[in-house]
Amino acid sequence: MSRLTQKVQFDRAKINLRDPQQVKCWTHELGVSTDELRMAIEKVGDSAATVRKELETKS
Repeated sequence: MSRLTQKVQFDRAKINLRDPQQVKCWTHELGVSTDELRMAIEKVGDSAATVRKELETKS
C-alpha cells in the first residue's frame, strides 16, 4: 500500500498544536476556534481530557 493512501494515526490523548491536521481535527471535534483551543492548552496543558473539561466549563 502506498504511503499516500495510508491514514496516519496520532495520539488522541494529547493535542499537538504544531500539526495542522490535528488542530483541524480537534477544533472540529470540540467545536471551537484555533485560538480557543490554543488558550485552553496554554491554561491546562495538552491532555485532550483536561482540554475537553476546560472547554466544557466555559460553555
